[in-house]
Amino acid sequence: MITVIAEFKLPQPMTVDQARETFLSTAPKYQGMAGLIRKYYFLSEDGLKAGGIYLWQSREDADRLYTAEWKAFVRGKYGTEPALMYLACPVVVDNAVGEIVSA
Repeated sequence: MITVIAEFKLPQPMTVDQARETFLSTAPKYQGMAGLIRKYYFLSEDGLKAGGIYLWQSREDADRLYTAEWKAFVRGKYGTEPALMYLACPVVVDNAVGEIVSA
C-alpha cells in the first residue's frame, strides 16, 4: 500500500463550511476508483492549505490519478499547484472495522 498526501496552498482562506461544500462537489469522482482504498479531504486550521490524503493499493494505482489533467483540475478548482508526497504504508490500523491490514 502507499499513502499520498496531496496539498496545496489556497489563494485566500477557506472556512470549514466552504471546504465541505467544495469537497462534496468532487468526492463522487473518487467513488469506485480502481486501487483507491480511502481518501480523506483536509483543511488546515488557518484555512490556507487544503488537500487530500489517499490510501492506494499500489504506486501504479496512484500514478493513474496524478496526471497533468488531474493537476490542471486542481489548479482550476483551487487556484494553485498541488504538491504530492508519496509514503510507503506497510500497516494500517482500521478501528472503524476492527482490522489491522498489512500489504
